[in-house]
Amino acid sequence: MLKAGLIGFGFMGRMHFDNYVRLAAEGYPVQLTAICDIRIEELKQGKAEGNIATEQDLYDLSPYRLYDDIANMLANEQLDMVDITIPTHLHADLTCELLERGLHVLCEKPVARNSADGLRMVETAKRTGNKLMIGQCLRFWPAYEYLKACVEDGRYGQVKGAYFYRGSGAPKGWFLNGELSGGCLLDMHIHDTDIVHWLFGKPDQVSSLGRNVIPGSGYDIVSTNYSYKDGKVVNAQADWTLEGDYGFAMTYRVNFERGNLVFENNQLKVNPHDGPGFIAELAPDMGYYRQIRYFTDAVIHNKPIVVCTPESAVGTLEIIEAEIHSADNGGAWVELASVVKEEEGSAGPR
Repeated sequence: MLKAGLIGFGFMGRMHFDNYVRLAAEGYPVQLTAICDIRIEELKQGKAEGNIATEQDLYDLSPYRLYDDIANMLANEQLDMVDITIPTHLHADLTCELLERGLHVLCEKPVARNSADGLRMVETAKRTGNKLMIGQCLRFWPAYEYLKACVEDGRYGQVKGAYFYRGSGAPKGWFLNGELSGGCLLDMHIHDTDIVHWLFGKPDQVSSLGRNVIPGSGYDIVSTNYSYKDGKVVNAQADWTLEGDYGFAMTYRVNFERGNLVFENNQLKVNPHDGPGFIAELAPDMGYYRQIRYFTDAVIHNKPIVVCTPESAVGTLEIIEAEIHSADNGGAWVELASVVKEEEGSAGPR
């Protein structure tokens, strides 16, 4: 039985928690035994807000050992892996410490606050031989897996254009401190930048327009164009200032030589040029469940991480850093300079 600890019990920690509970109920050999958060006494009595609903508002945590100090948890628990869902600027140091202790680590996205720290995490994982994966969950989301398969097998020919969008109201707390979170680009927009990276590889250049609406939060609205040698038109936009009853939206539209895919309102419509359109049949699971199962399976069976290597996650962060540099300079085209060599193989749906 794989024993796991969860560090962080805010919105994303609860999202991960829900899926460990589900895996255990399904008989999967992973057991969440301990939860740590510096505010655990407060959080266990209240709900955490996010852009997707968790299974519950209030949780019964009596079956788990609770800690408000990481060192205390590590001293008292015999764990195989740790799942990190804490603020971005804390990822690198904690991940490296856990890897050095011999633990496998699943760390929420983004990999780190900057690519230099991300590279340190990659190097520590390589040196210790322990597994590290970053939770770029869209790589495990059924609608995006379907798109990946269409790109890779060429069933509709080559991609001519692609547009990705993500929007919601503003988050709360530390997210609105741009120095800690990196703002909308590093927290929200990075999902679609990662998909662009996963589907098409690193662009040659990026051009981004960004706007700061909430003081101190960094860029809150962004639109980025990604330039590739084959001339396909690729754009991703994000906006976390959509208040009122807007809610949350993630969409894409990808145009192939012989068809197009449109994902909106949680439904994927496929429109081939040579036949009637249809609604794709997708697994009902969210990417959080699939990524946790993928990572724990890799740990249990000592299989390599292929779908989302830490090198690739750092590569995505490098793209984001280029986007920020472009936005700082009024949308100027910025060439990509790679800090880390990516070693990710091609991987479609599992």
